[in-house]
Amino acid sequence: MKPISILIVGCGNMGATHAAAYHQMPEFEICGLVARGDSKRRVNSDLNATYPLFDDFDQAIAQTKPDAVCISTYPDTHEEFALKALGAGCHIFIEKPLADTIAGCERIISKAKETGKKVVVGYILRHHPSWIRFIEEAQKMGKPLVMRMNLNQQSQGYMWDVHRNLMKSLSPIVDCGVHYIDVMCQMTKSKPVWVSAIGARLTEDISTDNYNYGQLQIRFEDGSVGWYEAGWGPMVSETAFFVKDVFGPRGAVSIVAKDAGASGKSDHVDSHTKTESIRVHHAAIDDKNHFLKEDEWIDMTDEPDHQELCNREQKYFLKAIQENLDLTDHLDDALNSLKIAFACDESVKTGEVVRF
Repeated sequence: MKPISILIVGCGNMGATHAAAYHQMPEFEICGLVARGDSKRRVNSDLNATYPLFDDFDQAIAQTKPDAVCISTYPDTHEEFALKALGAGCHIFIEKPLADTIAGCERIISKAKETGKKVVVGYILRHHPSWIRFIEEAQKMGKPLVMRMNLNQQSQGYMWDVHRNLMKSLSPIVDCGVHYIDVMCQMTKSKPVWVSAIGARLTEDISTDNYNYGQLQIRFEDGSVGWYEAGWGPMVSETAFFVKDVFGPRGAVSIVAKDAGASGKSDHVDSHTKTESIRVHHAAIDDKNHFLKEDEWIDMTDEPDHQELCNREQKYFLKAIQENLDLTDHLDDALNSLKIAFACDESVKTGEVVRF
């Protein structure tokens, strides 16, 4: 079959990783790299390639006429680029969040249905075997579940530039939170009842209407509860920055990533998806209240790295195109997790509980 020509828009961290995935997949053919700065040249250099380079998206899509577009730009451009790509008859792989507003997400989903083109959102944890196992083990613990998660990043240098640019569109609990809200929804298979959240602006480097630390709480219909926190910046503490822990009536499941969770690793992108090992604790006790079973350790040291996870995302994108997969549930889940995240953002800014 003829390779799928793909235009890559945004060549920073995620765009470069996706470009590396397409570069080694014979089913795809990169027809251009689009970015305003030098990142597109770095991608060509890193891949030892000479892909056509563009500064302007409109020019690039008109000239290359791609079959598909990979969008890894800042969230405030997602809607514009996605609608233009769909309008040009392209399939889309787009980094999360799908858009920076709910209305924008709905417009993209509507356009995808209208055009019949595939839209895959970059929920990388859905392609991670360790996180799939983590969710499966959590579902064995009964109901209600108590879910505790965070990802705080002590960013500096280039990554602080990235985070400040991201916060021109979204807060950390929205941008990162959609991943872990999605995980909570998979664990409970339940609908949220209400959310509450708090936040703090710890730097003058961002606008006065945003915050670089936030914590959210969700109550689900089945009685499950969850919290998630995210902070970005050079002032963020690395103590307990990597917490992934769930417990229910039957016991607890925890990700124990001693290396990825170590000091100095909070801003390493590979650390964000690592599990290394999963600890399963059983709550069953005897007539003297002693545990009947010792904790189990599930070794995940052979888990895929960040590049391989991106490769798997693109294999799924390829499968969606080639096999005409129905992505209705995929897009509904992406919209649902973002609705919950934006409700949490509203709670931070109003100081009120938001009910569904």
